[in-house]
Amino acid sequence: MATHDFPPVLDVRRVAEGADRLQGETSLSSFVRLADQFGAQAQNLKLVWLAEFSLRSSAEMPSQAWLRLSIHGRLPLICQRCLGEMHAPVDVNREFRFVASEALAQEQDDASAEDLLVSSRQFDLAQLIEDEVILDLPLLPRHEQCPHPVPLSVADADFVQEPERQSPFAALQGLKQGKPH
Repeated sequence: MATHDFPPVLDVRRVAEGADRLQGETSLSSFVRLADQFGAQAQNLKLVWLAEFSLRSSAEMPSQAWLRLSIHGRLPLICQRCLGEMHAPVDVNREFRFVASEALAQEQDDASAEDLLVSSRQFDLAQLIEDEVILDLPLLPRHEQCPHPVPLSVADADFVQEPERQSPFAALQGLKQGKPH
């Protein structure tokens, strides 16, 4: 098993034929979009990843390259309920089947249970890892149970509410019914 600081660019067919296993622990600052999202703290955040390539055959299909990808970590996000910091787990475990072309991937996409990728001699594993982490992040991060009471009031403590004014139409209604206002 090869260990890497950063996911390499590789020849899919070659690594699948060798049943290669690649693993690493990579700082978020190495991934452009994640570094941008997490700013200065990206340097201290790590993702642990494992990429297992293999060839598989079936009666319907000749031998094809497959990738089993696992990514784990914990990333700090802002809870959208209490606005406090929370740590969201990254827990990606996916399988991908490689096909020869984009057209073939589109043709087989609806019928296949697995995700499809286009095979390449210059496959960017780092980009796939970054894509999967971004897709795994919650759209609206929230604690299961916020650690502090969530303020449900929108008014400031020193806010003075004006007394409710009577509608001029209510006074007219009172005159119409013969009641003084």
